[in-house]
Amino acid sequence: MRVNGELKDLAATVTDTDTVEPVAIDSEDGLNILRHSAAHVLAQAVQRINPEAKLGIGPPITDGFYYDFDPEQPFTPDDLKAIEKEMQRIVKQGQRFVRRVVTEEEAREELANEPYKLELIGLKGGSDQGDSGESVEVGGAELTIYDNVDPKTGDLCWKDLCRGPHLPSTRMIGNGWALLRSAGAYWRGSEKNPMLQRVYGTAWPTKDELRAYQARLEEAAKRDHRKLGVELDLFSFPDEIGSGLAVFHPKGGIIRHEIENYMREQLLRNGYEFVNSPHITKGSLFETSQHLNWYKDGMFPAMHLDEVTDGEGNVTKQGQDYYLKPMNCPFHNLIFRSRARSYRELPLRMAEFGTVYRYEKSGTLSGLTRVRGLTQDDAHIYVTDEQVKDEIKRQLNLVFETLRGYGLDDFYLELSTRDPEKSVGTDEQWRDAEETLREVGEESGLELVADPGGAAFYGPKISVQARDAIGRTWQLSTVQLDFNQPALFELEYAAADGTRKQPVMIHRALLGSVERFFAILLEHYAGAFPVWLSPVQVIGIPVAAEYGDYLDGVIAQLRARGVRAEVDHGDDRMPKKIRTHTKAKVPFQLIAGEEDRAAGAVSFRFRDGTQLNGVPVAEAVDRIVRSIESHEQVSSAWAE
Repeated sequence: MRVNGELKDLAATVTDTDTVEPVAIDSEDGLNILRHSAAHVLAQAVQRINPEAKLGIGPPITDGFYYDFDPEQPFTPDDLKAIEKEMQRIVKQGQRFVRRVVTEEEAREELANEPYKLELIGLKGGSDQGDSGESVEVGGAELTIYDNVDPKTGDLCWKDLCRGPHLPSTRMIGNGWALLRSAGAYWRGSEKNPMLQRVYGTAWPTKDELRAYQARLEEAAKRDHRKLGVELDLFSFPDEIGSGLAVFHPKGGIIRHEIENYMREQLLRNGYEFVNSPHITKGSLFETSQHLNWYKDGMFPAMHLDEVTDGEGNVTKQGQDYYLKPMNCPFHNLIFRSRARSYRELPLRMAEFGTVYRYEKSGTLSGLTRVRGLTQDDAHIYVTDEQVKDEIKRQLNLVFETLRGYGLDDFYLELSTRDPEKSVGTDEQWRDAEETLREVGEESGLELVADPGGAAFYGPKISVQARDAIGRTWQLSTVQLDFNQPALFELEYAAADGTRKQPVMIHRALLGSVERFFAILLEHYAGAFPVWLSPVQVIGIPVAAEYGDYLDGVIAQLRARGVRAEVDHGDDRMPKKIRTHTKAKVPFQLIAGEEDRAAGAVSFRFRDGTQLNGVPVAEAVDRIVRSIESHEQVSSAWAE
C-alpha cells in the first residue's frame, strides 16, 4: 500500500489521519515489489546451497530482477536448476517478510560476514546509486533489515539489508517466475571493483503472464540484431579494431545509406542546413561547454599534443590536451558564433551526421545498441524566446512523420525534468522550460509520462518512446531545451529592437544514433526490411540456365529505374536458389521459365512463399518501383 504517498508493507501501522492507497500486484509498483521479493528468495536459495556465497544487491528491473553474488566458482546451468528448485521450496513454505529498523552498529554486527553489505551500510543517508546508476537498496534516513520468518514456528530463516517493501509472504510470489541466466557484473558497476556473478530472473502475477513473457523472449532472440547481423552479412566487430567499434559490410552499408538519406531528405524539407565538424578538438572547447566537468568519465582519455622539446629534452613549447569528441553541440555553437547573427535568421537549424566517441564501460557494450563509436543525427536549433514553443511542436511533428516513414508508428512521450544536484541554471529557467515542454507534450494528444530527475544537466527534455513489432519500447527521438550553452559560449543575435539578445538552444536527435537505430529497425523487421531498405531488392531466378539472358533484360530495366537488382546465374538448382534468397530475406524473387519468356512476363515469389504468376514485365517493373517509393512492406497481400 501507499501511505501518504510512500510505499509501505501491508503490515505497516496506519492511523485515521493517514491517506492509504492500495497497490495492485499488476501495477508498476506491485510488479516491482513482487520482483524484489523474488530476488530475496533467490538470494536465500543461493545461500542455502552455498552458505559461503557473499551477497551483493538484488533490485527489481524492467520485466524482472537480479541478484549479485560472490561465490567461489561461477554459476553453471546446473547450479541455476538447483537454485530454482530451492526457490520453489521457499516459495511454497510461505515465509513471512518482516521489516526491522536497525542502527548502523546493529547492522554491522548482524552482517559482519557480508563485506559488500558492510560497504552499503556506509551509504546510509548518502548516495544510493552504484557507479553505473543501479539502486543499491540501502534505504534513506534509516537502515532496515528484512527477516524471512517461518510461518509455523516463527524461526528466522534468512535476512537481508533492504529498504523494502515486500510481499507479506513468499507464497504470494506464486508460480509466475523463472530464472533466466547468469553473467559477470562488476560490483556497483565499476571496473575497479571485483567481478561478481549476477543471476537474472523474471516474475509475473500469473503463470500465463510468465509464459507470454517467455514467448516474447524467444521471439526477441530470433530477432536479435547481433545474430541477424551475422546471418545477413550486415556488420561485424573485429577484435583488431576494439570493443564497441563496428564496421558495416556492403549490405549493411546500403541499409545505413538509405536510413541516412531519407533523414537528410526530411531535414532539407524542414528548413535545416547541414554542417560538419572534426572528430577531435582541444580540451579547452569542452571546458567551455562544461563537458569536462559533467561528462569526463564518458570521454576517451586526452591526447597530449603539440609539445616541443630541444635537443636536451627541455620543453620549449607547452603542449595541450586534445579529446575525441563525445558531443557535436560545442562545434555548432562555434559556427553560430562565427559571425554576427540577426533575429531574421532565426530559427537557425543546423544538422550533422556527426560521429562521436564515448568511453562506455566494456560490460555495458551490447552490439549496435551500446557502442563506443556512434554517428548521431544531431541537430541544434537556435531560436528567440517567442519561437520556442512553436519550434518544439514543429520538431515533434517532424519526429512523428519521419519515424512513420521508417515503419514505426506506436509512440508515447516522456518528459524528463530537473535533477537539482546535477544541473545548471536558475529555478525560473527550469520551471518555464519544463512547463513549455509539458504543454507541447499534452497538446500532441499522446500519452505523456513523467521522468523526474532524468534531464541532462543543461535543460529538460521530451523524448519519443516507440514500440516495435513485438511490443518493446525504445527511446528514440529527443528534444531538449538548453539555456546553459548559449550563455557559456556568449551567443548573441541582433533583436528587432536593436538590442543584443541570447538565443535559446534546442538539441534535437531524431534517430538517436544511426547504429542504434539500425539495430532497432533490424529487430523490428526481423531482418525482412521493406523494399526501400533492403540491400538486394530484387533477385532474378531462371527456371533453367537458358532463361538467364531473358531475366538479365528484365533486371536491366529495373536497374535503370534505380532498383538494386541482380540475376542468380549460379550452378545451384532453382529450388535451392529460392531457399537461399528467401533466407536472405530478399523482398522480390522474379522467376522466369518458358511460359514467362513467351508472354514477356515474370512470376513473383514473396518472402512468405506465395507466388503471383504471369505479370507483364512493364507492370512488374512499375509495381516494384512504386513499392520502393511508397516505403511499402511487401507480402502476399501486395499481390491482391
